[in-house]
Amino acid sequence: MVQALVDHFGMTPLPVEATWFVSTWRSAADMPEGGPVGTAMIGLYAADPPSRSLFHRLTFDETWHFYGGDPLRLVLLHPDGTTAEVTMGAEPLAGQHVQYVIPAGTWQAGELVPGGRWALFGCTLAPGFTGTCFEGGRASDLLATYPHRADDIRRLAVPDDHATTMPDGFAS
Repeated sequence: MVQALVDHFGMTPLPVEATWFVSTWRSAADMPEGGPVGTAMIGLYAADPPSRSLFHRLTFDETWHFYGGDPLRLVLLHPDGTTAEVTMGAEPLAGQHVQYVIPAGTWQAGELVPGGRWALFGCTLAPGFTGTCFEGGRASDLLATYPHRADDIRRLAVPDDHATTMPDGFAS
C-alpha cells in the first residue's frame, strides 16, 4: 500500500523532516513581501519504508488534515515550555482529530502511533510554505527547554550532523 501511494501521488522525501510528501497547490498570488498566499501538500507516514516528521517549527500556523490509514501522533513543544500530544485519525468520537491547527513557533514532530502501518495526511498554510519559514530542531537545543520530553526529542530530533534548513530554493 505504501509504495502504491508514493507512486500514485509522485511523493519524494521531504528534506530535513524525512516525510514522504508531494506539493499539491501553490497559490498564483504572492504576498506583498514575497512568497505564496497559500500552499497545500499531502504527506505519508509509513512503518516500511520508515517515514515520520522530525522536530521543526514554522513561522506561520499550519493546518493538518487526516485522510486515511492508521492514526498518527503529533508531539508539540510550545514556546512557553508546555507540551502536548495530538492523535489524528478517522475516529473523531474517540478523541482523534481529523483537522488540527499547529500555532506558529511551536516545535512539532509526528509519527505513526505504535503498531500503525501507514497514515495519509495533508497540511495547508496561509501564508504559504517557503523554505525560509522552516527551522529544524536538534536534540541538544530542544532538551534544554523540554527535558521532560527527552524520549520523544531523542527519537524525533534532527540529527546533529544534518541540516536544519531547507535547501536553497526549496518551495520557491
